[in-house]
Amino acid sequence: MKRVMLTVAYDGTNYHGWQIQPNGETIEGILNRCLSELLEEHVEVIGASRTDAGVHAMGNIAVFDTDSPIPADKISYALNRRLPEDIKVQRSEEVDGSFHPRHVTSCKTYEYRIYCAPFPMPVRRLYSYFTYVPLDITLMQRAASALVGRHDFKSFCSVQAQVETTVRQIDSLDVIQEGREIVIRVTGRGFLYNMVRIIAGTLMEVGRGHRAPEEVKEILEAENRAAAGPTAPACGLTLVQIVYLPAE
Repeated sequence: MKRVMLTVAYDGTNYHGWQIQPNGETIEGILNRCLSELLEEHVEVIGASRTDAGVHAMGNIAVFDTDSPIPADKISYALNRRLPEDIKVQRSEEVDGSFHPRHVTSCKTYEYRIYCAPFPMPVRRLYSYFTYVPLDITLMQRAASALVGRHDFKSFCSVQAQVETTVRQIDSLDVIQEGREIVIRVTGRGFLYNMVRIIAGTLMEVGRGHRAPEEVKEILEAENRAAAGPTAPACGLTLVQIVYLPAE
């Protein structure tokens, strides 16, 4: 028996998120099915990040156990022949049998993309949020700086979340202009349910001039979801990468 780690990229447009759902196709469900067929044994993957419906990934992590004689680094090649075009494994490798992708300290990097123009651009509609309202990137950068560090992010967490603590650490949060797109890039030690999309929605309100940058600190202190901005649409969000950190 060996444990194999997959680095998985996907376009989440046509899926009901990562986690298996009774009402639709999911990334996890397709991986389980294709791996089981390939390896001729029952396989259930464990994912690092349970991305929501419509959210994309360039580097989500999943592990599974197998008795297959296929070398771990070759599984990616065989699996990609069975996977649909919008889900592809970027790498497969053997890891220690005790490794669990959600029980190890890691840094996750997400990007939220906003396409700002007078009119929508069809080829960007699946991977960015469109707005014709100008956004002040300088104000957004000032607001973002207040979120860096270790804070209680209860105001930036969906009320549906069931967690022991809403304290999280953001290592960096940048707002960058890339042509017509504004990119909100955030790296942190784990995120709450809808946290990045609520941060994006709040920063866009600041960019539109509906909130002052200084209000972000007050939103944190309120520890109340109603104090923050709206949850930005899923299409603009991509999980870029997950980096596992050595044990402290």
